[in-house]
Amino acid sequence: MVGQLLVLIAVRRASGTAVSEVVAAIDCGTNSIRLLVARANEDGTLIELDRRMMIVRLGEGVDRTGRLSDAALERTFAACQDYARILESLGAERVRFVATSASRDAQNRQMFVDGVMARIGVEPEVVSGEVEAALSFAGATSGVAADARPPFLVVDIGGGSTEFVLGEGEPVAAASVDMGCVRLTERYLLTDPPTGPEVAAATERVDELIDVAAQTVPLNQAATLVGLAGSVTTVAAIVLGLDDYDSAAIHGSRIGADEVHAIAQSLLAMNRTDRAAIGVMHPGRVDVIGGGALVLSRILHRLAAEAGVNEVLVSEHDILDGIALSLLP
Repeated sequence: MVGQLLVLIAVRRASGTAVSEVVAAIDCGTNSIRLLVARANEDGTLIELDRRMMIVRLGEGVDRTGRLSDAALERTFAACQDYARILESLGAERVRFVATSASRDAQNRQMFVDGVMARIGVEPEVVSGEVEAALSFAGATSGVAADARPPFLVVDIGGGSTEFVLGEGEPVAAASVDMGCVRLTERYLLTDPPTGPEVAAATERVDELIDVAAQTVPLNQAATLVGLAGSVTTVAAIVLGLDDYDSAAIHGSRIGADEVHAIAQSLLAMNRTDRAAIGVMHPGRVDVIGGGALVLSRILHRLAAEAGVNEVLVSEHDILDGIALSLLP
C-alpha cells in the first residue's frame, strides 16, 4: 500500500506544474478545514502566501448517526465560500482538496462532494486513511530539524482518526485508526469534566487502537516522534507557557513525555470554562482538547516503553504541506 501511495504522489508531481506557479491545498477533516496557498520555488520548496484554519465540526454526530448533519454541511460550505475568494485573490492555478475521516465515514458524503464542487470548483478527494498518512508524512518531514534522528514516527491526531507513519526519506509503514479527539469525546468523555470511569474507558480504547496501529507500523523502530495537528500544537503551547498562539515558537519545539502526561491529566480534570480560559486555546478545541491530549499521552507512554522515545518533536508542517508538495513538478 505504501508503494501505491508514493506512486500517487509521483503521478501528481509529474503532471507539469510550472516553476513559480501558485498552488493551493485544502484539508477538510472531522473538526476543521484548513487552507495553504503557496508559490513553488525552483528547488521544490514552497513560499507560503496564506495559511488559515476554520473550525467547522464537519464530523459532529457522524459517529452516532452515520451522516453529515445539515448544520455541519452549512458551516463547511460557508468556509469553502471564504476560501474560494482567497484562491481567486491570490491567483491559485492548481488546487487539491483532500477530505478525510468524517466525509469518509458518512452515508451522505455525495452531498458534501457536490457542495464543495459548486463553491471551490474542484472535486474533493475523499482519501483513504493510508493516503492521508502518506501526505502527512511528506509534509511533516519536509521541514524536520537537521538533528532529528530517523526513523521518524509521524503521528497526526485528527478529529476522527489518527495516522501513524514510520519512515526515513520515505514512508515504509502506515496505518490509520478511528481514534480522534472528536470521536473519543463523543463516545467516552461525556461529562464536564469527564468522570474517572469515562477517562478510564477512553484510555483503554486508545490503548487498544494503538495496538491495532502497531500491527502494521513497528512502533519499536521509531527514533523520533513527530507530532502534528491542533491537539499536539495546543498541548505544546500550554507546556511552553505561551500567552498567545505562536507558530514560530511551537514549530520544532520538543515536549517531554512527562510534560505531556501532566497537561493531559490537567485538561481532563478541567471544566469547559477553565479550558476556555487558557490563552492559547482555540474556541473550536475547547470541548475536545482533553481527548486529543489523552491520545498523545498514551502514544508517548507506549513509545517510552517500546522504543525509549520520551519526547515529541512538534511540527506545524503537516498534511497541508504534503498536499501542496504533491502538486509540485
